[in-house]
Amino acid sequence: MSQSQTTSQENALATAPIGKLLFSLAVPAITAQVVNMLYNIVDRIYIGHIPEIGTAALTGVGITFPIITLISAFSSLIAMGGAPRASIAMGAHHKERAEEIMGNCFTALLALSVALTAVFQIFQEPILWAFGASENTIGYAMDYMGIYVWGTVFVQISLGMNMFITSQGFAKTSMLTVIIGAALNILLDPVFIFVFDMGVRGAAIATVFSQAVSAVWVLLFLCGRRTTLKIRPRCMAVRWKVLLPVLGLGVSPFIMQSTESLLSVVLNTSLLKYGGDTAVGAYTVIASIMQVVNLPLQGLTQGAQPITSYNYGARSPGRITRSIRFSLMLAVGIGLGGLALLSLAASPLLRYCFQAGAQAAAMGVPALRMTALAFPIAAVSIILSASFQSLGRSTLSLLVSLLRQIVLLLPIAALFLYLVPGQVWLSFLCAEVLSCLAAAALYRRTIRPKIRALAQGRSQ
Repeated sequence: MSQSQTTSQENALATAPIGKLLFSLAVPAITAQVVNMLYNIVDRIYIGHIPEIGTAALTGVGITFPIITLISAFSSLIAMGGAPRASIAMGAHHKERAEEIMGNCFTALLALSVALTAVFQIFQEPILWAFGASENTIGYAMDYMGIYVWGTVFVQISLGMNMFITSQGFAKTSMLTVIIGAALNILLDPVFIFVFDMGVRGAAIATVFSQAVSAVWVLLFLCGRRTTLKIRPRCMAVRWKVLLPVLGLGVSPFIMQSTESLLSVVLNTSLLKYGGDTAVGAYTVIASIMQVVNLPLQGLTQGAQPITSYNYGARSPGRITRSIRFSLMLAVGIGLGGLALLSLAASPLLRYCFQAGAQAAAMGVPALRMTALAFPIAAVSIILSASFQSLGRSTLSLLVSLLRQIVLLLPIAALFLYLVPGQVWLSFLCAEVLSCLAAAALYRRTIRPKIRALAQGRSQ
């Protein structure tokens, strides 16, 4: 891509109609997020179909979900803190600063990969026991994690650095990163699981190999001539005055994702006591389906982030407001679509895609429908939290994330499990309503005045 073409990407962020621009960036990002979920969904569908051991193996892999989520959360700590700051720097026409931010983030991701691999390899078994494994499932959980953890560096690079492709407006290239890996995963899963008769280990090998290919694709792009921002050795030396603001902004998405991991641990251990392996297996399937609906929202926030951040750096208040409004409308639409889908198709999804038994389906169908009620409301909180993130307001984004996942959801879920365990899924709805009201109030009191100040040509 020529210099004029890369400049046109920046011009589009600054001048293209918001609706058309958001559509062009969000659709590839949403597509990428949905396809990315296939890494886990395809593994679980194939694992569920392994003769004789499918149900136990699926539950065992479900126990590893909090660790997988936590590994991804660390990539968000760096990427979701660095990518908006790089976009803001680009909007202010400080390209060298943007490249320095990206280079420091790349170094941080490599360092985190080494640390996470060591921790989870050393303490893998006690962690899995703590996360809800049983005598019937611990072997399958260790088989999967023992291989998956070695691919941590590929996860960090493919997820973390891909955000810097999206933040420059190269949404289609970012989408290809995910599609390439997911397509390989779909093709290799049955080969390793069934043809080579490697079972759960085969699923993990297919996933790690696919992530490795995605990571190589990302690095080739960010080191090549087509990108606006390049990974340069001189920008990779860690400078804390660059990295600390990144970490401060990235804390919010990190907490949001890592507390999802914590929530999985709490629910797995509680459900193991409440309903045994059947309840844990039902939650494994429910969590997978919930992610399919939630990931388009994450893709939408990734598509909107470059627009909001760039125009904040360029001091264009009207485009900031329109970007947030369009995002909210699309997000609520996605949430309503997810609600309709799960209201109508909960039973077929459980029975035919995941081969859920009669007991798991009896428990899972009403749980899915109750959980789905929260989707449209959660969509508002997710967009507002991401908007705070895009504008560099890390404290506000962190506050909304803490409200959704710790301050409200975990205590409410614990209360339901104690009083009415069969209705625990309604805790999602209760927590989302309260956090949505809080996020809207924060936006009205803090961001609106900031945007008005930009419109008047002064900083507040």
